[in-house]
Amino acid sequence: MKIALMDSGIGLLAAAAAVRRLRPDADLVLSSDPGSMPWGPRTPEDVTARALAVAEAAALHRPDALIVACNTASVRALTALRARLEPGVPVIGTVPAIKPAAAGGGPVAIWATPLTTGSPYQRGLIEEFAAGVAVTEVACPGLADAVEHADQAAIDAAIEAAAAHTPEDVTAVVLGCTHYELVAERIRAAVQRPGRPPLVLHGSAGAVAAQALRRIGELPDPTAPARSTVTVLQGGREGVLPATALTYEEGRILSAVSPAR
Repeated sequence: MKIALMDSGIGLLAAAAAVRRLRPDADLVLSSDPGSMPWGPRTPEDVTARALAVAEAAALHRPDALIVACNTASVRALTALRARLEPGVPVIGTVPAIKPAAAGGGPVAIWATPLTTGSPYQRGLIEEFAAGVAVTEVACPGLADAVEHADQAAIDAAIEAAAAHTPEDVTAVVLGCTHYELVAERIRAAVQRPGRPPLVLHGSAGAVAAQALRRIGELPDPTAPARSTVTVLQGGREGVLPATALTYEEGRILSAVSPAR
């Protein structure tokens, strides 16, 4: 079994680690283009072109499925990616976990990039899945870029700024960018208020990993022999996990897997 994941940068690590936990025997292809990151401010046409290039580089390795581990690419390019690769390669997009967060009754905060915050796409998800629930959209300028470069001071500053715009009574935070999942516990620590119930964070990594297995007819098996390999592609060229990836637990999980054969 081989699962490919794509993103502009290291935001794919969370979903890749989730696949690794569910199926330690799955070979992984991690395809990104960090030189073009971030994709958020780019035009839809530019995002689509870059996403297609990153996806096609992964497809050359003949994966059984491709996870689009990027909210921006999922919004802008999912239709084009599916048109290009399916039915040969099932394509699984990433959607902010607004539905499960709202199921808890709220209040809910959605942390997302400035471009996504307030967008018709996100507002549509709120209307569809969180009607009647108090939802606050929180823009997080600079957080994804800080996570990408493992800039600890910039991460702290971006999280602090977003936490200041998050209502004190929220019970759940939706992590609306895959990069944010790499610093989830730091977000929890910044938002959790003394005396309030434990804050619930809702990411997408586990859900998209499970959906990828369902699409190819496989079941989770965390006890499967860990004999998998990892192929790292950057701009279509084979390489290694960047040093910044190893500053996160998810990157260290993947670094323990044997390199590509």
